[in-house]
Amino acid sequence: MRTMPRVVYGALGRNCVAFSPITFHRNTSWILSPLFCHIDTKKVWISRRDLVPSRGIYSENAVKQMRKRVLSTDEKYGNAGQQMHEVNRIKRVSIEGNIAVGKSTFAKLLRSASKDWEVVPEPVTKWQKVDTSQQSASNLLDMMYKDPQRWAYTFQTFSCMTRLRTQLQLPPQRLLRARATPVQVFERSVYSDRYIFALNMVHLGCISSVEWAVYQDWHSFLVEQFGRRLELEGIIYLKAPPEICHKRLGRRGRDEEKGVELAYLERLHTQHENWLVHRSTELHFEQLKRVPVLVLDASVEFAEDSDVQKEFIMQVTNFFNSI
Repeated sequence: MRTMPRVVYGALGRNCVAFSPITFHRNTSWILSPLFCHIDTKKVWISRRDLVPSRGIYSENAVKQMRKRVLSTDEKYGNAGQQMHEVNRIKRVSIEGNIAVGKSTFAKLLRSASKDWEVVPEPVTKWQKVDTSQQSASNLLDMMYKDPQRWAYTFQTFSCMTRLRTQLQLPPQRLLRARATPVQVFERSVYSDRYIFALNMVHLGCISSVEWAVYQDWHSFLVEQFGRRLELEGIIYLKAPPEICHKRLGRRGRDEEKGVELAYLERLHTQHENWLVHRSTELHFEQLKRVPVLVLDASVEFAEDSDVQKEFIMQVTNFFNSI
């Protein structure tokens, strides 16, 4: 009768590898299979499914082949570990602010300021062209603005998923090779999706209490599961009065936003102030509560003002160096 296998480990290194056989009955021994091992720093953890049966003793050549495979795996995971270290060097920052506050203009300014800063745009085009396998894609952004009672939850679910993918994508090689401290800047984040836009829809009655409970449940689960990969080291808050944002909204002329009223922008402004200035929004992630915030006065027309642009870049540079 077989005895239950206990979890054992073999020492893994570039000069030696030690296999730990387990006997299930007197005629069969089991030995570690390098093809199914899980590398965890200096140990290879194994369970019953990681073992392959063997009768008798492995030949010297067989052991050499197995050792070669383990060392190859060791090198592969070593390279992956080095790449992860390089990824973790990169500081992650989000740009937050009201609709039409000037995020895209500000993002262009950051792109031109340093090759060690990468700005990842908001995935608006994905919301405008949702592939439904029909002849033409659906504009979910437009659908949400026209009928928020019907489409608010669907839109916030999809927008958060696209933001999640955006924040999880690997940075370009030039950032990994940067000598100075590289920074990846996102136009908004999975956090503003929840604590600004989705929460605002709850206050407007466009997302029900049941939908809100479901949204918060999967949002918390995903953020906790991905952990470090979604954490921010800093937030840049572009602040401007709702009236100025409303004027800029009219100038940029995005079709879906033609019906957006000043009252809607005022509500969003309040949400931003509560979260990033007054710190009164109830947050559910300890790390997010400690994230430093740089507040920039975006009420000035900085698109064509070089002096203001220089001032912004100086403040951003100091902020990046401090986080």
